[in-house]
Amino acid sequence: TLLRVSDLLTLKRADVFDERGNVRLNAYLHDQKTGKANRLYLKPVIGDLLAYQQWLQQENLISPWLFPSTQHPDQHLTEKQFYKIMRKVGDLLDLDYLGTHTMRKTGAYRVYVQSNYNIGLVMHLLNHSSEAMTLAYLGLDQASTEEMLDNIDFG
Repeated sequence: TLLRVSDLLTLKRADVFDERGNVRLNAYLHDQKTGKANRLYLKPVIGDLLAYQQWLQQENLISPWLFPSTQHPDQHLTEKQFYKIMRKVGDLLDLDYLGTHTMRKTGAYRVYVQSNYNIGLVMHLLNHSSEAMTLAYLGLDQASTEEMLDNIDFG
């Protein structure tokens, strides 16, 4: 989703699912860090959301939150709980670098590469204010920029 974990964890089920349980096309939120409005396009994750909804039902987790605490369903997961989950997943996959921000950063880089380096798209998805901020976020310094330029045929 390319959301910050603070924004992801505060999503409510009604933000993502309509009253019949169908996935909405978009979720609307305000970034907690920046206060800017953000629209989250949900079509790419419909299958995951439906599977997750089914799991919530199987576990009898009834909550207004999309990501409820299993011990306190009236509350959403905390960032600390989410971090512990990510560490456990990392351990299971034998990865030592999974954290609360990994999915946002990795997703942004994947969109950047698979969209033919469309920095404007990535900037929009991350809700950044400038391309320079997005390039720095992606870790694209002068050396990596030069490496990419070395592979371009200027004819």
